[in-house]
Amino acid sequence: MIALGCDHGGINLKREIIKYLDSKGIEYYDFGCYSEESVDYPIYAYKVAKAVAGGEFEKGILCCGTGIGISIAANKVKGIRAAVVSNEFGAEMTRRHNNANILCMGGRVTSEKDAVKFTDIFLNTPYSSDENRHIRRIKMISDIENGSFDY
Repeated sequence: MIALGCDHGGINLKREIIKYLDSKGIEYYDFGCYSEESVDYPIYAYKVAKAVAGGEFEKGILCCGTGIGISIAANKVKGIRAAVVSNEFGAEMTRRHNNANILCMGGRVTSEKDAVKFTDIFLNTPYSSDENRHIRRIKMISDIENGSFDY
């Protein structure tokens, strides 16, 4: 199941992503926001990130004006690897090499069509866990997060 969240700057992208998920029969839960009224993105970043980090959801998708602020907030939650994506290659590599568990996009910089395309790529690209270098690097990220980075 996919966890969704946005602020007012990303609501139109989220609406298009919901249409895509519905068309594919992919289950999701929408943590908000639900209107174009101005809200604070860290609230929604936290809700989605906690749900993904806690194992309730396999992956998350967050949208704000640029994708940057909401990704920074989500990455403060232990166990989260949220990545801002602005092209197809990034959508693929954030999964394949970085095993990102939250996709972030910006409603003011990403078209709705591209957001759906990036979502499809993100959800359907596996992590290439068979490559030692990627496993090693993900472990390093966890070590940083746990305060035990001593390389």
